[in-house]
Amino acid sequence: MQLTAIAKAYNNMLNPRLAGRYAKSLIDLSTERNELEAVYNDMQYLKAVCKASRPFVALLKSPVIPIDKKSHALTAVTTGKISVLTAAFNQLLINKNREFYLPEIVDAFIDQYNVIKGINKIRLTTAAPLSDEVKSEIISKIKTQTPIERIELESVVNEDLIGGFILEFNNNLVDASIQRELRDIKKQFDKNMYVQQIR
Repeated sequence: MQLTAIAKAYNNMLNPRLAGRYAKSLIDLSTERNELEAVYNDMQYLKAVCKASRPFVALLKSPVIPIDKKSHALTAVTTGKISVLTAAFNQLLINKNREFYLPEIVDAFIDQYNVIKGINKIRLTTAAPLSDEVKSEIISKIKTQTPIERIELESVVNEDLIGGFILEFNNNLVDASIQRELRDIKKQFDKNMYVQQIR
């Protein structure tokens, strides 16, 4: 019985359309009530919570943890932090046993909000953290060199890059990292390109 529950939960989590539908419903309702910005802020808060606490996400997605414990945990981290509408929505997810979708719904909501507002999400990966000043300079440069006007910059640190950066936006990828350059050099050596030139 327990294995059946686990398999059912896993299959449900593989369906991103359901998360998208819940997010769309919440966007429609919050827009109708003129609370879109407030709920968007709630989603940003919930995203930060999910990103900061893997145990919290694991708890929501566990098919063996009782629903009342999940409800208590969700209430504990959101009381006084989110709007009444978002709190009611979270309770709806609990009541329908859809709480394991919450992280995906949060991401889907933010993505749909960005589309509505014309905001382009740009992911910048560097080997070391960037200052706010540098981030602002990067955003300004992107705006001057592309038709993109509204930007949401996500800054990610990956020490494996060694140096340089990776920029991802609108299904485009610009890899100017030292890691990529070293990888290219290795490929050239693997093909014996330099050996052939010496001969």
